[in-house]
Amino acid sequence: MKFLSLLARSAFLVVLPPAVNAAPSLPNVVIIFCDDLGYADIGPFGCTRYSTPNLDRLAREGRRFTNFHVSEAVCSASRASLLTGCYNNRIGIFNALNPTMRHGLNSSETTLAEIFKQKNYATGMAGKWHLGHLPPFLPVRHGFDEYYGLPYSNDMWPHGMEKKNRDHPPLPMIEGDKVIQADVTAEDQEQLTTRYTERAVDFIKRNHARPFFFYLAHSMPHVPLYVSEKFKGKSGAGLYGDVIQEIDWSVGQVMDALKSQGIEDNTLVIFTSDNGPWLRYGNHAGSAGPLREGKGTSWEGGTRVPCVMRWPGHIPAGSSCGDMLMTIDLLPSLAGLVGATLPAHTIDGLDVLPLIIGKPGAKNPHEAYWNYYADNQLQSVSTGDGRWKLVLPHTYTSLSGKLGGSDGFAVPYQNLKIQSPQLFDLAADVGEKTDLAAAHPEVVAKLEAEVEKARADLGDSLRQRPATNVRPPGRVK
Repeated sequence: MKFLSLLARSAFLVVLPPAVNAAPSLPNVVIIFCDDLGYADIGPFGCTRYSTPNLDRLAREGRRFTNFHVSEAVCSASRASLLTGCYNNRIGIFNALNPTMRHGLNSSETTLAEIFKQKNYATGMAGKWHLGHLPPFLPVRHGFDEYYGLPYSNDMWPHGMEKKNRDHPPLPMIEGDKVIQADVTAEDQEQLTTRYTERAVDFIKRNHARPFFFYLAHSMPHVPLYVSEKFKGKSGAGLYGDVIQEIDWSVGQVMDALKSQGIEDNTLVIFTSDNGPWLRYGNHAGSAGPLREGKGTSWEGGTRVPCVMRWPGHIPAGSSCGDMLMTIDLLPSLAGLVGATLPAHTIDGLDVLPLIIGKPGAKNPHEAYWNYYADNQLQSVSTGDGRWKLVLPHTYTSLSGKLGGSDGFAVPYQNLKIQSPQLFDLAADVGEKTDLAAAHPEVVAKLEAEVEKARADLGDSLRQRPATNVRPPGRVK
C-alpha cells in the first residue's frame, strides 16, 4: 500500500503543468561620466602612477573600448550628445554653459532618461548637469525622477584662486529643481564624490526590484580638484592621483551595491569621460597618453576618452574593442536594447549594440563621424571604423611642448593653425604625427565628400555655411 501511495503521488506530480519560466527582466543601466578624465588616467588604459583596482576589475569583467569618442571636447556640448544621441550643434548646445546664460536643453529633445521612462524605468541622477541651470532645464524636467548635484562646472564659483572665478555667483547645490544649499564651499567640494556616490548606492537599493537607469556624473577631476579626507595623500601621485582613486572607490561602491542587491548580472555599467584632460593645469590635469593634445581640441587627445562597459553574461569578460564608437550611439543602442521607440526628430547616433556585446563580425554602421568645435566649426571628419581622420584647416589651442601650470593655476595656451587638410592613419599613427594626405588622395576625396554632407546639414562657421537641419535650445526670457 505504501508503494501504491508513493506511485499515486508520483503520478500526480507528473501531470502538473510545467513551471513557466519568467520573462527575462529588462536590464538596469548605470552610466558613470567623469569630467576631464584623460585617456591614460586609469589602469585599464595604461596608468601606472597610482592604482585603480575597481576600474581594473570592471575591465577584467567587461570590455575596454579603446577608440571611444565624445562629439565635442568640452563640457555642455559633450553632455548634450550623450543624453540625446545628437551632435550638440544640431540641438543648439555649444561649449560650456555658464551661470549667466538663459538657455539650456530644449524640452522637445528626448533624453536617455525619457527613453527609459517608456519602459517604466526608475530614473535618477547625481552630479554635474551642465545643460542649463534654470528650473525648466534641470534633469527632473527631462525624464529623471530625482536629481542631486551641481548645475554646472565646479569652477564656476567666486571662491577659486584664479581671477576668472571672481565674477561668478555662489555655486548652488540642487535637489530636484530646488536649491538646497546656496553657496557650496571648499569643504563641501571635498565631499562631492562621496555624496554623489552615496546617492547612487541609495538609489540602487531603493529601486533594485524594478528596472532602473542611473546617471552618475562626477564633478571630478575637473579643476579645482577636491578629495575627501579618506583619500587625501593616499595615492602617492599628488592630489590628482588622490582624486582618481576616490573615483575608483566610487565605481567599487556602485558595483558592490549591485552585487549586494543580487542584480549585478542584470546591470550594464558604462564608465567614461566627457572629454580629454585640461592640459593647461599641469599637475592638476590628467594624461592623454599617446594621443595628441587634450580638452578643447578636435585632436584625439580631446575627443578620445577611456571607456569600459560591464554586463556579465552579455559582454565578454576581459575583451577589447578597437572600432570607433561615439557617445551619440548610446541612446539608440540602449533604446534598441530595451525595446523603446526612438524620437521622431533627427538624431545622429546609430545602434552599435553588436559591437558593444562583441558579436562576431559586427561592424560600425556609420559612414563617418563629424567633429565640430567652438562656434560651429567643422574641424575634422573620421571614417566610421575610426581608421582615417581628415583634419580640416582651423586654429586650435596648444601648450606647444610647454609644461602646464601647477597646484590649480593654469598657463596660457598658444593658438596654432592648420593651413591645409591633413590625413592621418590612426591605426598606425594614433598620435597624429604624420600627414598622409598626399599619399592617399582617394581617402581624402572620400572624407571630403563627408565634409560636404556635414556642411550641408549642420553648417560650418569656418566656411560661412549656415545650418539647414538644426533645432534651437530652450530659452527663458
